[in-house]
Amino acid sequence: MKSILRRSALLAALFALGCTNPYTPPGHEGYVYERPRLFGTGGPQGTVTGPGNFGVSVLRNEVVNLDIRPKTYTEVFHILARDDLNVSFQVHAVLAVEPGRVEEVVLRLGGEEWYTRVVKEPFRTLVRRSVQTHDSREIKTLRSEIAEDVQNGLVSHLESTPFLVRSLVVGNIDYPEIVAKAVEQKLASRQLLEEKATQKEIAVRDAEIRVEEAKGIAEAQRIINATLTPNY
Repeated sequence: MKSILRRSALLAALFALGCTNPYTPPGHEGYVYERPRLFGTGGPQGTVTGPGNFGVSVLRNEVVNLDIRPKTYTEVFHILARDDLNVSFQVHAVLAVEPGRVEEVVLRLGGEEWYTRVVKEPFRTLVRRSVQTHDSREIKTLRSEIAEDVQNGLVSHLESTPFLVRSLVVGNIDYPEIVAKAVEQKLASRQLLEEKATQKEIAVRDAEIRVEEAKGIAEAQRIINATLTPNY
């Protein structure tokens, strides 16, 4: 009897150790699949939305958890603009995975590496294509238009995929140091010209005042001369 109990306890322990209960954390969606041991055929078992467990199973179930919440992906660029000047900037895209499509992402679109495999290079190509149609000086003032152009292109590219584009922003534009200095010098020169123009205008006004004063003095002298008699 004791021998039977021991064997039963051993089998129960082995059974417990062999069971799995995949867990998916909050904000994630899990794709559950079987990795066969001595029995089982393997393959997909289902999905689970976090937070939650798939359930206890004697099969060797495992889970791939994907974060489906919106997340910011940032790309850094150093691009020659249309006028052959190099500009540096970052573009921030907020992307998310559409709920309920985790199996498609895992089996066809790179799983946890979906951004690198599916989105990254098309995203970068769209940014380069949009920026290179503008001169370097235009880019800073057209950041919103460039962001909208890239976002529309990315939405179109990802239309048949489970990936959603929530927003896209072009960061600050940085010019090479030599360009930045040239801009500073240009601004300084413009301010100096404005000061000179102001000084010139003041001088012109002063001259006009002096002319008017001289005219007044001459007119006064003429009147005086006209009223003087030879006896005086």
